[in-house]
Amino acid sequence: MANKLVDLVYWKHMRWTGVVFTGLVISLASIFQLSAITVLSHICLGVMCVTFPLRFYYKLLELLRWNPGVHPFQSYLDNDSSLTEKETVMLVEEVVLLIAFAVTEIKRLLFVESIIDSIKFVFLLYLLTYVGVLINGLTLVITAVIAVFSIPLLYKKQKLRIRRMVRAVKGFVKRIKNMVLGLIESVRPSPAPEPAPAVAHAPVAAPAPKQKVKSK
Repeated sequence: MANKLVDLVYWKHMRWTGVVFTGLVISLASIFQLSAITVLSHICLGVMCVTFPLRFYYKLLELLRWNPGVHPFQSYLDNDSSLTEKETVMLVEEVVLLIAFAVTEIKRLLFVESIIDSIKFVFLLYLLTYVGVLINGLTLVITAVIAVFSIPLLYKKQKLRIRRMVRAVKGFVKRIKNMVLGLIESVRPSPAPEPAPAVAHAPVAAPAPKQKVKSK
């Protein structure tokens, strides 16, 4: 299943990727005006407006003995889209791990396990308040869908140029970081010198007593 998603994202099958991409964008854009139930119902009705006439047409040909009874959508019916037991277990495990990881990270950020990470999270939430005023969540979903179907293909075609740009941006950020650290070091007051340890002086020896010279 993952390989099929990768093939869709990288446009390896142009027809299927075009159908999926166009359908997703049109469906999400339609939800702006209509409810999700209405959009889903209209999509299914539109598909059946095509499948029903074709099915009746092939059935009529079969009754007239002009068709050996071939179903027009037999290839789609024979396509097995079900998951095996192993694939189902793996998918459930991945979903559970993602949910547990998300809950753990949110708990860690909300209860300030790391001050730096929580400050970044607060700054992100503050930016999202402005994003929520400008656009809604559905617009973000549509933008994400367009990005998923365009960015990987763009990276694949312009890989060398994008890597050069990323290296240039990283070098610029590193220079700015070194400059800021240098300014901080220059402004920071130098630590006071530590007092030299007192040297223990050796005790001065007392002068020897003078001997009296005996007179002859």
